[in-house]
Amino acid sequence: MDIAKHNKSAWDNYVDKKDRWTIPVSEEELENAKNGNWSIVLTPKKTVPHNWFPSLTGLKILGLASGGGQQGPILATLGADVTIFDNSEKQLQQDKILSDKFDLDIKTVQGDMKDLSVFTDESFDLIFNPCSILFVDNVLPVWKECFRVLKPNGILMTGLMNPISLQLDEDNLKLIYKQPFSDLHSLPTEKLEALKRTKEALIFGHSLTDQIGGQLDAGFTLTAMFEDNWGGRKYNGRIFTIIYSD
Repeated sequence: MDIAKHNKSAWDNYVDKKDRWTIPVSEEELENAKNGNWSIVLTPKKTVPHNWFPSLTGLKILGLASGGGQQGPILATLGADVTIFDNSEKQLQQDKILSDKFDLDIKTVQGDMKDLSVFTDESFDLIFNPCSILFVDNVLPVWKECFRVLKPNGILMTGLMNPISLQLDEDNLKLIYKQPFSDLHSLPTEKLEALKRTKEALIFGHSLTDQIGGQLDAGFTLTAMFEDNWGGRKYNGRIFTIIYSD
């Protein structure tokens, strides 16, 4: 099946349903950002430390799979030159609405994060990639493309998910799926068909070898990280937020 097409439709549907990750920041949050009071996330709960960012004035930032009007408008308000790349046109529209309203000059581009060929080599200083690689079946092309479009000494900030989080039965904390997990190949047919029918995004639990090792193989150097979790679950599946530079 065409995974990118299905997940595009799913995220368009999430916008219609006002999912948490589709609701743009408020005018008040943008005003606060102008006064130095701001925060953005790569993962569900913890905010990214301000000292992870270089000076944002004029910084060319690619928000990779970062539509929804949550991070891009904040970064643009702080003076960055922001481009948001996302598979969902409705998610991109959330950024465009704020950009037009507050004259933020955010550029929006629709596409699959595995293919950044619309951008030339060394186009960006920083890539901000919220926890979204679980929506692609093969993550290795993503890291190669990120490295290609970053300038020398550029920065990739990304949120990663511990693959074991998707292999567990949360009720009894037993492993029920082999690694790597994928909705497409791990679930019983009836569960997979139910996800398709209800327009739920399909997810893929990439190994740490592909997530972290794949970035190192692409040319990145790990410089900092922290852990986060979803909260409110018996097993608070670990989320890693990592910063790389090439």
